[in-house]
Amino acid sequence: MSFYTDEPKIVVIGGGTGLSVLLKGLKKHTSQLTAVVTVSDDGGSSGRLRAELGILPPGDIRNCLVALAETETLMDKVFQHRFAQGSGIAGHNLGNLLLLAMTEITGDFVSAIKEVSEVLAVRGKVIPATLDQVVLEARMKDGAIVTGETAIRNYNHKIEKIYLVPEACRPVPDTLNALLEADAIIMGPGSLYTSIIPNLLVEGVTSAIARSKAVKIYISNIMTEQGETDDFTALDHLRVIMDYVAEPIIDYIILNTGSIDELRLKRYQEEKAVPVADSYQQITDLGIKVMAADLVSNTEVAWHDPDKLANIIMQVIYDNQPEGLK
Repeated sequence: MSFYTDEPKIVVIGGGTGLSVLLKGLKKHTSQLTAVVTVSDDGGSSGRLRAELGILPPGDIRNCLVALAETETLMDKVFQHRFAQGSGIAGHNLGNLLLLAMTEITGDFVSAIKEVSEVLAVRGKVIPATLDQVVLEARMKDGAIVTGETAIRNYNHKIEKIYLVPEACRPVPDTLNALLEADAIIMGPGSLYTSIIPNLLVEGVTSAIARSKAVKIYISNIMTEQGETDDFTALDHLRVIMDYVAEPIIDYIILNTGSIDELRLKRYQEEKAVPVADSYQQITDLGIKVMAADLVSNTEVAWHDPDKLANIIMQVIYDNQPEGLK
């Protein structure tokens, strides 16, 4: 654990849009960032590349690299460009293809990420949760076994248990080192079953989190997610995470208190999503500290605001700084 008077070492764990939003805010406060990103995506351009070429899905990795880029440059837009036409190329993202090309040139995915990070002047490091080819599988409440992240999301029953196939998948060594040296470890925001928990299922990750002296923070989602967390409260999210770990790995939970306007609520009704109830007292009864604030962005979707979220995280980190360094 470092003396983080200037720049704390922060490890963030997750995937999808939520992780990218978080990184955009945190990179303004520290360059000592490590993003550990799930690699079980099987949809869109990432899924096609994975199925056709056997590479790890690059989409979430690409989004994190762009989020951590030093400036919003033309190169960032290039990496996010999606082809609209062309036989075989339509629907593919240029950044995904560049990561594929760099993997073939350098010989491995981690080296490809490092090279692309230099091109984008990335502020921090992005690490895949595992280099093993893993598939997400779920046992549903109705007893069905559903294979693949997309199929799990689309299945019309609640998830009972989720796991990786193969179960014995290894972490990238840099991940465990970053966790043990961190000042703060952050899980979320993001899809509970398909973005956060898959990272915790990789061998050694939860034990490294438990052993780390870092302050451990879970960021509750603002809205429930159809097919994953229908009608979940913040407490329900925590209980699911606890089901997958042998030791306590959460010290703080960050909750949103900001209201969501009727226009956005109506939009989410079509997705059968509602604001996540806070369960404040029940969470504190578990011994987990609660930090709550208005964290909603001013965009047309009910996402976290990157700067608001980063500010409250930094407050938690500095509140937990060693006494002599405050």
